[in-house]
Amino acid sequence: MIKYFKTLNESLIQLNEIQDNIWINMIKPTEEEINIISNSFSIPQDHLRAALDEEERSRIEVDENCTLILVDVPFFEENDGSKIYTTLPMGIILSGENIITVCLKAIPLLNDFMSGKIKSFYTFKKSRFILQLLFKNATYYLQYLKQIDRMSLNIERELHKSMKNKELIQLLDLEKSLVYFSTSLRSNEIVLEKMLKLDAIKKYPEDEDLLEDVIIENKQAIEMANIYSNILSGMMDAFASIISNNLNIVMKFLTSVTIVLTIPTMIASFFGMNVPVPLSMQPYAFIIIIAISLGLSTILALFMVKKKMF
Repeated sequence: MIKYFKTLNESLIQLNEIQDNIWINMIKPTEEEINIISNSFSIPQDHLRAALDEEERSRIEVDENCTLILVDVPFFEENDGSKIYTTLPMGIILSGENIITVCLKAIPLLNDFMSGKIKSFYTFKKSRFILQLLFKNATYYLQYLKQIDRMSLNIERELHKSMKNKELIQLLDLEKSLVYFSTSLRSNEIVLEKMLKLDAIKKYPEDEDLLEDVIIENKQAIEMANIYSNILSGMMDAFASIISNNLNIVMKFLTSVTIVLTIPTMIASFFGMNVPVPLSMQPYAFIIIIAISLGLSTILALFMVKKKMF
């Protein structure tokens, strides 16, 4: 799907054809759409396809006709009532007077620009537009990291009540999301550092300040991701230890009960043999045997409680 946008009279409007100073947004484009944009702007098709590979690494490539900036953007999906966070590559291509963005899915980051939520956004200010995209991308990382932190706290409270596999699997998914975020943010940081030295993108004084803000936001997101990842990893280890300790307590209790019940079993086995045994002629032999069994079992149980074995 291809959409064309242009800023006219301080407003962003959608066009039906290619013009100058426009923003072209491509969401999971077809081969035909890739050919159209590639031929219209003399852009290598590999640049347009780069963002369609989920395993593509973040980087900057400068050619004669265009500049490709590939970064990872955060993304979440709903699955059985829970959010699964991951990252997707997004390509930003600067071609002459136009900006082209390519992504596999319609992400909230691009929707914010298309819906006019971003202030001071103009399609003809290419350098600022790119930096605004990168800045908004860093803020989305921070926003999702805070959501992950809140979700982990809620899951932790549930685990304090009762430990279920569902909550433990959710914690594992969050830990996996933080690994994705940390890896992507570090890759993006390398791209941002290269942009400081890149002459292919013109940077005005106010743009340089914005680029520094982007780098600061990205570094903050990296620190938050590392902190939350360490906390979540420690939490998983703690709950694993608690589960193991609870299992040991249960096994200890069952073993103690088995030992206590062994005495009545032994006495019953002894008096149940088909040979002459003591008390066989007593009219209250059954009551006496039961009393002896209960007494010995009680003494053993009290001993084990005293030794903290029960």
